[in-house]
Amino acid sequence: MSWNSRSRTALPRAGGVPPARRRSALLAADLQDLSFRRRAAPALLAILVVSLADFLSGQDRYLAPLMVVVPAIACLTLRPMELLAVCTLGLVSLVWLSYYDKVADLSDGRFLFGAMLSYLAMTAFSAWVARLRMRRAAAFAAVSSVAEAAQRALLRQPGPRVGPLRLAVRYVSAADAARIGGDLYSVLDTPNGTRVLVGDVRGKGLGAVQTAAVVLGAFREAAYDERELRRVAARIEASVERHVPDGEFTTALFAEFADPDLVELLHFGHVPPIQVTRDGRVTVLEASDPWVPLGLGSLAVGEPTSMRVPFGADDVLVLCTDGVVEARHRRTGEFYPLAERVGPLVGGAARSPAELESAVGRIYADLLVHTGGELGDDALLMLISRTDRTDEAG
Repeated sequence: MSWNSRSRTALPRAGGVPPARRRSALLAADLQDLSFRRRAAPALLAILVVSLADFLSGQDRYLAPLMVVVPAIACLTLRPMELLAVCTLGLVSLVWLSYYDKVADLSDGRFLFGAMLSYLAMTAFSAWVARLRMRRAAAFAAVSSVAEAAQRALLRQPGPRVGPLRLAVRYVSAADAARIGGDLYSVLDTPNGTRVLVGDVRGKGLGAVQTAAVVLGAFREAAYDERELRRVAARIEASVERHVPDGEFTTALFAEFADPDLVELLHFGHVPPIQVTRDGRVTVLEASDPWVPLGLGSLAVGEPTSMRVPFGADDVLVLCTDGVVEARHRRTGEFYPLAERVGPLVGGAARSPAELESAVGRIYADLLVHTGGELGDDALLMLISRTDRTDEAG
């Protein structure tokens, strides 16, 4: 059975989210992404259990009325027409068991108004509950899709090359579970150098998307206006204090590429970046004195300090959010060891855009193997290499 017309009407178009993605969110919200066989299994198992219990207990015990649990179970996973089909099978089993127990005398009002009437009434009520459940699922999926559309509109996908940088980005949203996150990123080529922001808003949902909008909007203005990276961060901090509720904060990492041989980094409680050389050597670029996340600046004394790190033509800078490094192993529950895995996956990827794109795909595939194929949170991976020196060498 297809979604009824009222469900379709209740589902608004979420601009920016592909139709397949909206359908996927809708199906996952109501278990309709599972096969009919798997969704019908609980109800069919109930029919089997009741039938065996009645048959094995002998004709002196009449357990067939227990079949009334079948519609109640079926309404949790099946569509209305699917429910009616499965409940019809349950009704056939009920009638057969009644004949087996020698109580199926239609002239006996106890049978007609007892087991049969109760079963039919429960079936009709369960079909209505299933229809209502599907309508609620459609509305739930619509909210999720609209929220994701807002998030995608904020996260303007950068091209494979911005200024002197090559980029490969992999962003995966956990929106199918209605857990829109606050991962954010932006790469801008400005008169003050190419500037990068990667951040993660505390919390989830539309509130996180709204906070991300404040942070990204302030960054896109300040990155062009301010000569120093610290002043860019200060402008964003001021915007967050004005427009974001108290207690909400955003971890962030700023990077500026103004010198062909250096990268300037400014840490605000975010996951530290990782530098990978051509031969796969890994350096975690921890800040000696990281600053508090954006939104908590009033609680700290002093000013944040940046660090300058050599960054050559053969190096790759790996940026991510905590959805990557906090992804749990499918069996042991251990966090994903990005620093241990990234060397052989990324080494030498600075040679070309295709190599860089392949490298981010390898990391993501390895992450999925670690988790067993599913991520519980939004995850952002960004790989950066230089083009200014490699172009000169070419």
